[in-house]
Order: sequence, then C-alpha cells, then structure tokens
Amino acid sequence: MTETTEQNRRTEGDALSTRKGQVTRRGGGEPGVRGRTTIADGVVEKIAGMAARDVDGVHAMGSGMSRTFGAVRDRVPGGTTKSVSCGVKVEVGEVQAALDLEIVVVYGVSIADVARDVRENVISAVERMTGLEVVEVNIAVSDVKLPEEEEEEEERRIQ
Repeated sequence: MTETTEQNRRTEGDALSTRKGQVTRRGGGEPGVRGRTTIADGVVEKIAGMAARDVDGVHAMGSGMSRTFGAVRDRVPGGTTKSVSCGVKVEVGEVQAALDLEIVVVYGVSIADVARDVRENVISAVERMTGLEVVEVNIAVSDVKLPEEEEEEEERRIQ
C-alpha cells in the first residue's frame, strides 16, 4: 500500500492501522452513534409532569384519589418528595412516546387553552430532552379548583 493511499483513507474519517500489508478499520462511524441509549418510562413521566405544571392554569396533576395517596406518601418519614409524575402515564418505544395526563385546572381559565398549552409544553420538553418523537398527548381534566376551596394545610402533631 502506498503512502498516499494510506493518507487518503485517513482523510475519509476512518481510523486505520496497517500491519504487514493488512488494513484494519477501527470504529464504526461517529462516536455519538456507537451504542444504544434507552430512556425509562419514569424519566419521561417526570419531564412531562414538570412541563405540565409550568403552564398557567394548571392547579395540580392527577385525580383526587392519586393526590390523596401522594399526600399520605409524602407524610411518611423517609418517604420521597412530592411525585412530579403523579397524573402522568407514558408508553415509551425505541423512538416514540405517547403520554396521558390527568390535570386539575384553575376555575375561570379556558380549559381548551390550558390543554393546548400543556400539550405544546410537554411535547417540546420531552422531544428536546429525550430526542423521542411524541406521537400523542392525551389530556383528561379531572377537576376544577374553585376559588373558595381552601388548600388542606398540614396538621402538625407536635407544636
């Protein structure tokens, strides 16, 4: 093999080594595409939950029952912090994701506008952070937060 042929092959981006007239290719393309990345459903759920909560007009996520269980879980010593994935279910494939969200909206806002904004924000965040294509975001409005409804304050056993 001549020296110029060796230089031409190196300029093609392949790492080559020669040994006794044999050419061995090193690597299989760009380093960024060697290997596989998998993203767990829980990761996408957290991203979607945070993105949905950022939208004005969203009071809470999840149904009344799931929020109640979450409040009980939050009060258990050593328990985790508030679950950002409450009210979010996802199906993640190799390149696509589908999401179902359950939200509580603030009274007086346009539910259609809030749903549109949530959908846009969730799709943008999930696609930007994971590279997955979001094929659908289904939104179920399970409740409306009325102005006269008081937030349940945590009762302390020790004062």
